[in-house]
Amino acid sequence: MSFEWFISRRYLLAKRRQGFISMISFISVTGVMVGVAALIVVLAVMTGFTAEFRNKILGINSHIVVQRPGFELRDYQETAGRIAAIPGVLGVTPFIHGQAMISGGAGGVGAIIRGIDPATVGTVLKLDDFMESGQLAELKSPDNRHPAPGIILGKELAAHLGVETGDRIKLISAAGPLTPMGILPRIKTCRVVGLFYTGMVEFDSSLAYLNLDTIRDFLDLGQSGVHGLEVRVSDINRADQVAQAINQKLGPTYYARDWMSMNRQIFTALALEKAALSVIMTLVVLVAAFNIVSTLIMVVMEKTKDIAILKAMGATDRSIMRIFIYEGLVIGATGTGLGVAVGLGLCEILSRYLIIDLPDIYPISTLPVLALPLDVLMIAGAAILITFAATIYPSWRAARVDPAVALRYE
Repeated sequence: MSFEWFISRRYLLAKRRQGFISMISFISVTGVMVGVAALIVVLAVMTGFTAEFRNKILGINSHIVVQRPGFELRDYQETAGRIAAIPGVLGVTPFIHGQAMISGGAGGVGAIIRGIDPATVGTVLKLDDFMESGQLAELKSPDNRHPAPGIILGKELAAHLGVETGDRIKLISAAGPLTPMGILPRIKTCRVVGLFYTGMVEFDSSLAYLNLDTIRDFLDLGQSGVHGLEVRVSDINRADQVAQAINQKLGPTYYARDWMSMNRQIFTALALEKAALSVIMTLVVLVAAFNIVSTLIMVVMEKTKDIAILKAMGATDRSIMRIFIYEGLVIGATGTGLGVAVGLGLCEILSRYLIIDLPDIYPISTLPVLALPLDVLMIAGAAILITFAATIYPSWRAARVDPAVALRYE
């Protein structure tokens, strides 16, 4: 054990006549602990929110959307095969989208209708995870048993229409044929074969799914056309690179967009909010660092005679600085360690016992918590660096003590 560490440890533990300084040291440790714990919880909550929003969005939407602006895809099977051969692509499925009025027992409401292929949609989307009743396989064309084609509605949309699984609804489109009496609307009767619920109002209250043949007939798209292809990739963080590869392979007439560019606003807002809260919580750690500065300055003032004796016995300025740097680092490391333990403990409690319930305006019912190891390491490292910086000035002041001046009247 070096004598600098030995003396630093004695100063920390032997505080019998320095109760006030001991109290300040305790406050400094507590301040660092509270700041680190608060920063860990805040980052965990914001990371959890981002992850939940991403999972909700990517559960109902694909990682990449491929279209030909202004054109339908007539040979989409061949195009899907070319996309599937690109490294990183896990699945490809066609889609058709449109708008229609849906009429039910309680009235009518406008909705977005999407045509999907039940055989391949499971390789790209996670609709099965959100189904509250029914199955995607029931989205089949009319047959003798069920002459009306199937449709899957969002739970909120079904509530507005006053329908449940098994009821019939009518699809009404204003884009019908032109007659001498005006535009004749298209009307198709469908049977509700399932309800889904994502927790996001914009999906649950305005989205309905049909199979490709049904929506082609309703929108008069022909026998083989689709509006685009949806793609699932193995690494969502590399979706932009895969989209770029798709653009290069298919040529300039195709346009592939990844989920990050399509939802840039919401994720940018979440990232900005996370950064702002991180800065605010870091200020708590800085306040605790100032407490360490005041603590060490008071210790230096109290130990001026001891410092002078050590220097008279041959201790160098660097050794004197190390004594007080070690003391400040012990305070900072103790507070950081306790803060990490308290922060992770609070995260575990919040995630396990679901103490905080969120209002209905959020797509999730409880506070999401996701503490990433890298975030915890960065917080702990930043706290140690801040507390180390706080020890520099008091330690430098201690090293500047002149033994002759300090011992003149002793």
